[in-house]
Amino acid sequence: MRNRTYRHLFTAQVVALLGTGLLTVALGLLAFDLAGAHSGAVLGTALTIKMIAYVGVSPVINALVAKLPPKPVLIGADLVRAAMALCLPFIAEVWQIYIVVFLLQAASATFTPAFQSVIPSVLPAERDYTNALSLSRLAYDLESLISPAAAAIALTVFSYHELFIGTAAGFVVSALMVATTALPLSRTAASAEGSVWHRTTLGVRIFFASPRLRSLLALNLAVAAPTALVLVNTVVYVRETLGRPETDLAVALGAYGIGSMAIALVIPRLLERFETRTVMLTGAGMIPIAMIAASILSFRIETPAGWITLLVLWVVLGAANSTILTPSARVLRDASDEHTRPYVFTAQFSLSHACFIITYPAAGWIGAQVGLGWAAVTLTLIATLGATVAFITWPRPVHQAEISAVRDDGTREHRR
Repeated sequence: MRNRTYRHLFTAQVVALLGTGLLTVALGLLAFDLAGAHSGAVLGTALTIKMIAYVGVSPVINALVAKLPPKPVLIGADLVRAAMALCLPFIAEVWQIYIVVFLLQAASATFTPAFQSVIPSVLPAERDYTNALSLSRLAYDLESLISPAAAAIALTVFSYHELFIGTAAGFVVSALMVATTALPLSRTAASAEGSVWHRTTLGVRIFFASPRLRSLLALNLAVAAPTALVLVNTVVYVRETLGRPETDLAVALGAYGIGSMAIALVIPRLLERFETRTVMLTGAGMIPIAMIAASILSFRIETPAGWITLLVLWVVLGAANSTILTPSARVLRDASDEHTRPYVFTAQFSLSHACFIITYPAAGWIGAQVGLGWAAVTLTLIATLGATVAFITWPRPVHQAEISAVRDDGTREHRR
């Protein structure tokens, strides 16, 4: 946080994610108002549309804006997100949710990879970058911890429609923070050669050429399963099955955020003692176990201890996911250089969210048609598959053949 540029960017990220957290709670309540017991299916469809926007839009937009400096790209994306958030209070039909969600998330698919690829240039030192990853993970956890808590408080005074205004305000403030920050010039802009198709597919081609990045794809699938269970079906668990007040939706999502944040706080120290591979695969091993417990709970959630057990499992799932997600940017950075980094980060953004095209419908549609228990079982099988493939395919490190090393001044030296 001593770096002024990073401090401004981190603040922009926090404010935008606070707004996004309000959006998550308000969108769940809007879906429940419009669809009742079928709100899980509505959310599942909306989140699937979000993933389609991420997968289809992100690589194309990154290729189109490759020759532009990052600042106007980030500001423009934030303003589009704010405009779409302001449309949500006026929605009266389910299909309108789907259109606005697509446009809003297309803007997010532009913002997030561009933002992530700027950070390594701002913080070249290994230790600073690792700490930045931890802080970034904490910022994302605000979406499922502090924002739901703020939403719970706001809902005692305002209707959930007014939470969408808070979402828009977060995006506007984020745009202002980026506008007042001096960002480094993009090395990619100077080297953005080849056709749009070449630039669109470059990151994916790099991914499939690297064994570690191929394993990261499997970990993305393992992470997508519990994330879908939490984001899609928590509103059904809390409001429909347990009959608890709408403020408890924020409490349940907050439990997931607590687990993720707790791990993010200790990740820098873990990565000093253990290899990235060890840390991430430990998280992968935790997920199937917690998902099996969640499946059992889903068939018996109406027991007296159902609410407390749900909160505990959400904490564990948040912690397991964070153990994978927080260090993943180090894997991406080590597999790229200054010219290819934005393409690699964009590919990760797109490919990781492609996994949700599988898990979000599974969570929403299976839950709505045959029950929450069978949705949880399906997601458990998906998580187990992803974790198993990651364990099998991630090569053990061969230190003498490493492609990179850390200089004495803390910066990373790439070896080819």
